[in-house]
Amino acid sequence: MIRTYLNAIQIGIVAGMRSMMAPALVSHKLSGKVPDSLSTSKLHFMSSPKTATILAVMAGGELIGDKLPNTPDRTVISSVSGRVMSGALSGGALTEADGQPLAYGAVLGGLGAVVGTFAFFHLRHWLTHEKDIPDPLVALIEDALAIGAGLLAIEEHKLPDIVS
Repeated sequence: MIRTYLNAIQIGIVAGMRSMMAPALVSHKLSGKVPDSLSTSKLHFMSSPKTATILAVMAGGELIGDKLPNTPDRTVISSVSGRVMSGALSGGALTEADGQPLAYGAVLGGLGAVVGTFAFFHLRHWLTHEKDIPDPLVALIEDALAIGAGLLAIEEHKLPDIVS
């Protein structure tokens, strides 16, 4: 149970780094393997292979868009809101798939997204402005970290009662 909630926080932090990466990875994990706990859930759509594909394309687009000079800061209210919703969706889906209350995972995922948003905003700002590391390089490293942390969160997450 504790592992489930830690995974929800972790995937939320990933959403704070790259908002579409978290739901894309969670949907990929759930696609084709619908746990009993999701079969009647409002989040059942997260287990659809079509949803997984659409979210993967959106995550790829975000990786490209993040490097564009006119991309707004992740700390503007609309961006923070989107990241919180992404973290809540992802954390809620993971915890519900594990048979735990969706609400707990959604809250933890949303909180993780807030932490990830501001922590990595300030880290990126510090690295680019104080340490003079080129922003595109820092962005690529953050991409790799988001992908790695997200994969770790979903790999550590064991789905019970898998239905084929």
